Amino acid sequence: MGDKKIVIYQLLPRLFGNTNTTNKTYGSLEENGTGKFNDIDEKALNGLKELSVNYVWYTGIIAHASLTDYSKFGIPNSDADVVKGIAGSPYAIRDYYDVDPDLAVNVPNRMQEFENLVQRTHAAGLKVIIDFVPNHVARGYHSNVKPKGVEDFGENDDTTKSFSPKNDFYYLNGQNFMVPDIDKVPNPTDSLKDYQFNESPAKATGNNSFSAKPKDDDWYETIKLNYGVDYQNGEKTYFDPIPPVWVKMKDILVYWSKKGVDGFRCDVAEMVPVEFWQWMIPQVKKEKPDLIFIGEAYNPKVYSQYLNQGGFDYLYDKVGLYDALKKLIRNQPDADVAAISQAKNEVQGFDDKMLRFLENHDEERIASKGFAGDANFALPAMVVTATLGKSPVMVYFGQEVGEPAKGIEGFGKDDNRTTIFDYWGVPNHQKWMNNGLFDGGQLDENQKDLREFYKNLLKISSQNEAISNGDFYEVPQQEINNNRVYAYFRYTNDQRLLIISNFNRTESFEGKINLPSIVLNNNQPKNPVDLLSNKNLEMPAGDALNIKLAPNSSQIIQF
Repeated sequence: MGDKKIVIYQLLPRLFGNTNTTNKTYGSLEENGTGKFNDIDEKALNGLKELSVNYVWYTGIIAHASLTDYSKFGIPNSDADVVKGIAGSPYAIRDYYDVDPDLAVNVPNRMQEFENLVQRTHAAGLKVIIDFVPNHVARGYHSNVKPKGVEDFGENDDTTKSFSPKNDFYYLNGQNFMVPDIDKVPNPTDSLKDYQFNESPAKATGNNSFSAKPKDDDWYETIKLNYGVDYQNGEKTYFDPIPPVWVKMKDILVYWSKKGVDGFRCDVAEMVPVEFWQWMIPQVKKEKPDLIFIGEAYNPKVYSQYLNQGGFDYLYDKVGLYDALKKLIRNQPDADVAAISQAKNEVQGFDDKMLRFLENHDEERIASKGFAGDANFALPAMVVTATLGKSPVMVYFGQEVGEPAKGIEGFGKDDNRTTIFDYWGVPNHQKWMNNGLFDGGQLDENQKDLREFYKNLLKISSQNEAISNGDFYEVPQQEINNNRVYAYFRYTNDQRLLIISNFNRTESFEGKINLPSIVLNNNQPKNPVDLLSNKNLEMPAGDALNIKLAPNSSQIIQF
């Protein structure tokens, strides 16, 4: 993207194109419907471009375990005892070389339909990201469509050894896998279960559980892959010679990159040794230099290692900025803008490598009852998210129209999130989709205003060089003297912006912000204009701007 700010739009094709509004709890594909690759057409992609998007993260592309029957197409059924939900988790991969048949109009032609989506996305001037799930696979993994010469995971394992660097899996010798005691409300999947799953010897579970009977909150539907780390013996490593899993995973990434994929969001990247990424990323980029790798990461202590040694382009900024902003959005008593400053300082030196967001498939929807209850409460936080640094910003589909994630979809229960496990329609998003017109025709005025705010903000953040490529200067908190107001300058030689956000829901902020000499750079202030409202503001009084900021609002002042 050169110096242009990356704007990512995350969507699940299974949900994105679904116009069915039935929304029956644990509904089947026939009852609740599903979106298809073909639904993401030129109109849909142009709708994303209105948000200044330049990358689309298509979530749930690769074939995963599911309870929908595709056996007539030669796709084996998954065992209900090790599947979460009806549609199944996109992170329990059953075949790395196949795509989800739910997403195809013509199932035998499913890969071509995906490739056509990639071509449409590129034709619209957008790039494609998909998930790479390196840490684990579905129980019952087997590739039906793998290229000639490719070996399945575990195919040549010595199952008499609990650990071997040559094995793809970890084994619990002398023990058979036992389905966990899942003490949940009865649901329609119960009739498909016999509470048995034939796995002997049992394999370690994806979240590093070395129990033959995982707990019900373990990732029991998945098997941990072996990257040469002996977890049961002090995490001793065996990286020379290169473990077979490393080579298989590199080949999988090359396979997808050759299909036109431009980037990979790497699931639980920190659970895979950094040495693998250090070995693999340069090799795959040798084939396609412009590829980007985004790591899902939650441990700030290893951020620099995974960026500098591992070679990631970007990492999640979740436990830093996101967590700080969530408290402010929710108006918690302990919320303080000092936490934004702290989060920014913690990633000093690699701030431009931190992917920033307020929603994704793992997090609660802003408008949900468990988060803020109203998407408008997040507008000041979204301004900070989009403008704090040069780094990428991400929007999750439906966020821009205030999707509240109401209802019990199935496995996820009523958890303030949009399900990734079940078939469902996403109501506010469906109003924007407007039966395939993708014109917002069914949105109410508040939802239209919200989408316009996102359009305007993301346009500002992607088209102004001070944001996409400028320096950062934080306004000292003692100058503002308000723990719910945060301000900073973004500037280059040619452009200067003051960005200020008031997180207080009821009180306005008035005060003076001094213009530091490093920002002015011997150039006098020009007529100030708020880029968000496109309104002219009061001329600076000397080297200070007079600020009048309404509750729950922001200004991006060019001066």
